[in-house]
Amino acid sequence: MTERTGQDQKALAALPVHIRARLDEFNQDLVKVLGSELVGVILHGSVARGEYRVGESGVDAIVVVVDPSFEKLEAIGDTLQRARYAARIEAIIVTEDEIAGASDVFPLFYDEIKQRHILLSGRDPFATVEVHDTYRRLRIEQELREAQLRLRRAVTDALGAREAIGGAVNRKVRQVRGTFHALLALKGIRVSPDLATVLAKIGETYGVDLSPVQRASDEPQAAHVALTSVLAKAIEDINKMAG
Repeated sequence: MTERTGQDQKALAALPVHIRARLDEFNQDLVKVLGSELVGVILHGSVARGEYRVGESGVDAIVVVVDPSFEKLEAIGDTLQRARYAARIEAIIVTEDEIAGASDVFPLFYDEIKQRHILLSGRDPFATVEVHDTYRRLRIEQELREAQLRLRRAVTDALGAREAIGGAVNRKVRQVRGTFHALLALKGIRVSPDLATVLAKIGETYGVDLSPVQRASDEPQAAHVALTSVLAKAIEDINKMAG
């Protein structure tokens, strides 16, 4: 039986009853079908962070297998489909060797999983994976620059519709929450990963008032200017780290 921390138990207990039931069914079906071919089933994302919101959040899962053969994938197809449509459980399928060899490609994703995840069954192959700062820095810069470009596009696409700009800022700030959190960690600043805490600290770190971002629907232009400003300062800072 997989032992869980009090924090993991609390996060699972906070889920709606029907979601917990579907997760149990999902896990048990995988164990039954895959047997010794199943290395582990891991939850990450909003469920693991304790930020699951009914009607908004999905359930992110990682199914680690020994060999993702055609036959094994086909055998678990029904289980994954039922989980997706009954409880928005979205699973990716990987092998242990793939996890070990891809920390350079997915450094921030791995960091988030290592920091907060729930092991439903089996063992945790992420426990021994090392992520290097070089890969973190490169990925952070890529994600920040992409956000910067998309925010500019949001203004031109809006054609003067300020509500569209506000919506774009709201979406983008949630998407870069993890990137900002990773940047703060790279600078040695440890904070809770929730959006409000990350925004407050990233604004303080770069001297930008991000309070308009929290009112993006009411103040779309000010929110856009604030988020754009902190992105520019963060990109300048991450470039300096490259030496």
